[in-house]
Amino acid sequence: MKRLELIFENEEGRTVRFSLDSPNEPVNIAAVNAAMDEIIAQNVFITPGGQLVAKRRARLVENIVEEIDLGLEE
Repeated sequence: MKRLELIFENEEGRTVRFSLDSPNEPVNIAAVNAAMDEIIAQNVFITPGGQLVAKRRARLVENIVEEIDLGLEE
């Protein structure tokens, strides 16, 4: 499953990451950029390190899990 990670910086300079499962693809870069700007402008999230103050990056992350058969009975 893919997820969209929005990565910000808070007032203490720490990295804050929010993940959204199953984003629409292809990702609309302008919409992601605008959404991140709006999150900062509206102070939507307050972190232990303070408000979000800057965008750092956004990225698509995909985890691939492959089970290994150990021959164990369940």
